[in-house]
Amino acid sequence: MSEIHAVSSIINAQIVNGFVRGQEGGNPAGVVLDADNLTEADMLNIAGKIGLSETAFVSRSKTEGFKLDFFTPNRRIAHCGHATIATFSYLAEIGLVADGLTSKETVDGPRKIIIKEGAAYMEQLAPRYRQSSDWTEEGVSAEDILKSLNLAPQDLDQRIDPVLVNTGNSFVVIAVKDRQVLHNIQPDFDAITRISDKLDLIGYYVFTTDVGSQEIDATTRMFAPRYAIEEESATGMAAGPLACVLFDYLGLEKEKIVIGQGSFMAPPSPSLITVELILDNGKIAGLMAGGYGKVMKKMEIEI
Repeated sequence: MSEIHAVSSIINAQIVNGFVRGQEGGNPAGVVLDADNLTEADMLNIAGKIGLSETAFVSRSKTEGFKLDFFTPNRRIAHCGHATIATFSYLAEIGLVADGLTSKETVDGPRKIIIKEGAAYMEQLAPRYRQSSDWTEEGVSAEDILKSLNLAPQDLDQRIDPVLVNTGNSFVVIAVKDRQVLHNIQPDFDAITRISDKLDLIGYYVFTTDVGSQEIDATTRMFAPRYAIEEESATGMAAGPLACVLFDYLGLEKEKIVIGQGSFMAPPSPSLITVELILDNGKIAGLMAGGYGKVMKKMEIEI
């Protein structure tokens, strides 16, 4: 394990893109191994210096395969999809995990991880939904959501209103009518932050089923300025809620759902997230969201 000195230490971090599409794209995450002796302040400091949307810190666990702590540049987060995929893909690449079942310990409890031919899949919980009519206690309406994205009602997919979904983290999932609307969104990040604070969200997951491809079932954009993430290219913890919405609300009768993300960023960083639903008598009892990771570079961080 890394030795942490009182004066200063060099921490090695791998930058790994999670949810790559082929060998390209994906969402970069920091991965720091041997983090047992790091304090929470250390981890926040390192995450800030790495400067990516999330960094995963890996240490030993008494109950699970590994303990993972996730930090954005400005705070701890309970779970992170692309950082989990990045971490376990990297652990598989260096031979610390093999194909099959393992698990992660988090501040929000344990989650199963499955490694399949180098791809990593993470467990999420059965969905819990809150309709916009239930947000009145927090002083938020569906109209507020649209205004924060500079969208009009006619820009939406008329089959479904914005809905809050939690499979481990909370996101508002918003369906728009086509790719052009998705591309043209001009988010008001201050407004999204205020609404995210009120509803205790990670952020917004905006999608369309107008994909123009047989490879994916929906294409998306994710905005999470509350966590210092204006937009990111792959969000596994949001893809799970979206897959549940597609199945429960939009009648997509598939147990394996593929979601694209990152294509509308500048520059584009196309990503693929595969969600496998676990059904019990036709109802979603849980899910596994996963994909491939690719190591991009190594960083040395002084603390």
